[in-house]
Order: sequence, then C-alpha cells, then structure tokens
Amino acid sequence: MAELPNLGSMNKRELIEARYRLESFVDPLLATLGRTERRRWGALYLQGLLLEGGRKTAAGIARSLQGDEQALQQLLSQSPWESEPLRGELARKMMGFVSPKCGWIIGDTGFPKKGQHSVGVARQYSGTLGKVGNCQIAVSLNYATEDACFPLDFSLYLPTEWLEDGERRKRAGVPGDAVFRRKWELALDMIDRAVAWGVSGGVVVADAGYGVATGFRCQLRQRCLSYVVGIQPETGFWLEEVQHSKPSYQGRGRPRTRPRELPEPESAQSIAGRLEASNWCEVIWRQGSKGPLSSRFMAIKAQPSHGHPHGKIVEPLGWLLAEWPYDEDVPKKFWVSNLAEDVSLRDLVYWAKLRWWVEQNYQQLKDQLGLDHFEGRTWSGWHHHVTLTMMAFDFLVLETLRAKNNYWVDPAQSAPRDCQASGDSVFELLPDVLASIPAK
Repeated sequence: MAELPNLGSMNKRELIEARYRLESFVDPLLATLGRTERRRWGALYLQGLLLEGGRKTAAGIARSLQGDEQALQQLLSQSPWESEPLRGELARKMMGFVSPKCGWIIGDTGFPKKGQHSVGVARQYSGTLGKVGNCQIAVSLNYATEDACFPLDFSLYLPTEWLEDGERRKRAGVPGDAVFRRKWELALDMIDRAVAWGVSGGVVVADAGYGVATGFRCQLRQRCLSYVVGIQPETGFWLEEVQHSKPSYQGRGRPRTRPRELPEPESAQSIAGRLEASNWCEVIWRQGSKGPLSSRFMAIKAQPSHGHPHGKIVEPLGWLLAEWPYDEDVPKKFWVSNLAEDVSLRDLVYWAKLRWWVEQNYQQLKDQLGLDHFEGRTWSGWHHHVTLTMMAFDFLVLETLRAKNNYWVDPAQSAPRDCQASGDSVFELLPDVLASIPAK
C-alpha cells in the first residue's frame, strides 16, 4: 500500500470545478438541519472550511465568502439542529465508497486554548502538546482501510472540574444529564453509536492509553469485537492458559476465598527480551514516502494476568505482539490482541500499525480545515463545528480517491437534475462569490 498524498484545502478554481460533486455529496446531508436558512449557511460554512487560507471561524469565513457573520455564529452556537443524526447519515454515505474490511481506530487530540471559558478546557495532559497544558481534549472513532481513513465520530472529554461546576456547565450549555466518562468509555459510546448507524464492524485499534484499561478490553469482547491495542512493557502475562480452580478446604479453620496458587506472571518486556532470535521476523507493513517501512516483530500466545494480585483471572488466552526496532537494544512496543488463533504475524502487524492514519488526519483536519479554530464557548457550538469539519474532510477524502486509478468513486460531474429544474440549490451562488475573491 503506497502512502496517499496529504489532503489539502482547495483554491477557488478547484472549489468551483468541484461544485456539483460537492453539492451531490452535501445536499442530502444538510437536509437533516431542517430549515432552508440553516442549509444555506451550512453550505457556505462548508465552502469556507474547504477554501484555502484564513481562519476557519464564523468571522473568518464570513470575510472570505462575503457572508453574514451573525448568521454563521447563530448556525453554530444557537441553532437547535442535532449533530448525531447528521453524523450517522454521513457515516452511512461514506460506507458506499470504501471497503468493508476496516479498522476502527481510536485516538484523541488536544486543542490548545487560552482562558477558562471554552467548553471542556482545563489544564490537562495532551499528546498533541506533549505536556500538560490549557486545552480541550477530543476522542475520535475513525474508519480506516488500505485506501482511506476518516472520522466517524468525535466526543469532547469533560474533566471532573467541569462536571462539578454547575454554573460553568450552564454557561457552556453542557447537557444536564452529562456525567464523567473516561476516554475509553467515550470510545465505547462512539462504537455503540456506529453499530446503531449500521457501520461495518472493524478491528478496534488503539494505543496504550486505551489498551492498558482492562475494562476497555473486556467491554470490547462483550461486544464480540476483535482488537489489537497497545499496552505497557510492564503488563503481566502467563504463557500458558490459566483457569480458575476451586479453593481447597480440609474442614478446619476459615475456608479459603481464593485459589491456593496462581502462577507468577511475567512482564511483556521480560517475555520478549528472553526469546531466541529465531522468534523474531522482519515484517514490512506499508510503503512510506521514503520507501518500505519495516521492523522486527514476534507474536506469542499469552494470557493477560490482570487480577492476579487478587486471585482473579479476568481475560482469556490471546496474542502478545512485540516490536524490536533494529536501532534499539531491547523490544520497545507491545500490543495485546484477541484475533483468531490462525491469524498471521503480518496481519497482526498490519492492524497494530494502522494508527498512522489518525495522526495524519488530525494534522490535516487542523492545518487544512480548521478543526481547532472554533473560538466559541458552547457545547452545541463545538459539536456543530466539528460535525461540519468532518463533512468537509470526508469530501476531500472522496476527491482523493476519485483521483486514484481504477477506484470506484464516481461522483456527479454536472448539476443534479432536481436542482437544475428548481433552482433552489444551496450552492447556486458559489461561482459568483468565489469569482469576487482576489487571486493570491
């Protein structure tokens, strides 16, 4: 698989050329907004997100496209349309263009902020910043194939300090029934929504920030989902299946409440470090911009030992996957998986390494489409902006696929018949508006 070119925003010529493809893609989705005014301002906002340059805020887009800033602000922060139905329609639409063999990638990203009023903002660790900083954190569920990757859903993480401050919640419009949810719980909520939308199920992929949560892995198994998730080197395993045994009782003294013996577990780092060289195989997992990406990997059947200190066995036998880069003295990365016994090492590595898509997408969503440019303070405003940004990103994904040889995306090349007849397209003024923008 060759690495795809970065998605980029569009200049005015490209946006005019893509007008009817954009209209065909977006018009049915914007219908979920209800009133015609919302649909029209939603279309303008999308065009502003797609057009290169400038801040992707209501004020910035209004300046770029000669729009009404107040109307755009109202669309984002005051208009009562719901984000979830639109995201569901968007997900179902994208399913018609991509392969059903997919990974569901979970990740999170930070939005640096100033002040204390943006919804969910707090001093918290952000992988984006690489440190603790004043920011919002969003968790996302992403659909990834060999050809494309796009977000299915985003959830805003609310720290406990926000949920415990009633006045602050009220000012930001946080729903009254909102409760604290850990990031992996938000991920499970999004998975459940995707299933309800009819999205094709995928292998769940996540880094160690999610994979170390035993509760997360257990919940995935309860949902009959396969996963390949990162873990820490010190995570304990047994190399043979360990089962519960009843405590023995000789009829004297207080009965034992836990098994008499459970084998001592061994850390993932220790297991990988003592394996023979023959256990390690070179695997190329994809083609990068500078050539094949490869490293040494091994996979061994192992059972996570979480619960061992309390005499409990909570997880079944699965796979322990480890990577030993050529330039490292010891194995460095570790994953656990519940994929089938006959899965190949190459397939395990493929799923483990699929997360590269998400980091690239976060960068493009922010740099090209202004995902983190929203300046408003409200819960609904944040979700509206993120939803429209997802729509713009998905359209660019399809434009990229359309340029690939032999891909089956075949969007409209001319105006849809109903719009030609009625003249009520929300995009009808696009060429005139863009033609008035001075060339750079």
